[in-house]
Amino acid sequence: MKLKSKVIIVMPAYNAATTLEKTVKDIPEGFADEIILVDDSSQDETVAIARRLGLTVIIHNENKGYGANQKTCYDEALRRDADIIIMIHPDYQYASSLVPLFGELIEKGICDIVLGSRVRTRKECLDSGMPLYKYISNRLLTILENLITGQNLSEWHTGYRAYSREVLEKIPFHENSNDFVFDSQFLIQAVYFGFKIGDLPVPCRYMSEASAIGFTRSVVYGIGTIKAVFQFILQKLHLMKFGLFES
Repeated sequence: MKLKSKVIIVMPAYNAATTLEKTVKDIPEGFADEIILVDDSSQDETVAIARRLGLTVIIHNENKGYGANQKTCYDEALRRDADIIIMIHPDYQYASSLVPLFGELIEKGICDIVLGSRVRTRKECLDSGMPLYKYISNRLLTILENLITGQNLSEWHTGYRAYSREVLEKIPFHENSNDFVFDSQFLIQAVYFGFKIGDLPVPCRYMSEASAIGFTRSVVYGIGTIKAVFQFILQKLHLMKFGLFES
């Protein structure tokens, strides 16, 4: 299904050589006007495979981090006049075949942001291979974020996301972390600026080849997420100001 809007898919990549081709081939042919892969100084054949597949490739000469990679992705998509930007991790963890559903919800104005949720049921999520400690932390952080922000999202911590152009133009995402907490900060910013956020259930595959952060970095991510929530509260109460929320 081809949309009227210009759709650009972005892939923040690091050592994705074993899964990139499967991820790209799962995207419905002809749906995206362009696929941009930003390589964060991979040590494998990610760049060569991306070029063979005909993707637009941008290379970081040094590893800058997951958040910094997304910043480059979004800057480039905006520069190329995208109307809808969809981020897919090239690790084949998410079902990229569903991108038309994400794009259609945005094109019709139903949502400004669409998230791919991995947690339709506890059993399905754990059976996919998500570690128990990640599932528990995901649930606790999501409950906290929904409670504070007034949202009712099934998951705040997915890496499968679609945005309207307006979202990326208004949210000051260059103020965000260059690390994984970028994702949490971005959604909290989206709530602050009043964007409509929705989610769709997506199948998920946890494999040895898929990218994942370990326990220690997960703890750092959780602390960073809680910090962003409290910054949101302080900003909303006009007690403090943070660059995250200054358009």
